[in-house]
Amino acid sequence: MKVGRVAATVVSTISHPFFDGQRLLLCHILDSGGDTTGYTIAVDRVDAGVGDPVLILDEGSSARQLFGVETGPVRAVIAGIIDDVDFGD
Repeated sequence: MKVGRVAATVVSTISHPFFDGQRLLLCHILDSGGDTTGYTIAVDRVDAGVGDPVLILDEGSSARQLFGVETGPVRAVIAGIIDDVDFGD
């Protein structure tokens, strides 16, 4: 799992039927200091919005389990919206 922040909505005019009715979001991956270390495009399962800190499942098999399928063209899924992070300092 990774921590990220939603940056934008992704629009695709042509896509695999798996993504019909699914929302794709561009998410910046964040390190423990809150700095961007990269990005991913993830399927939104929790109605996240631009600017929201999110929990991202970035493993194909775990992501597919959220959809209840064994095969599918999905790698990353937004699994939660983060309220707070405590690093125990």
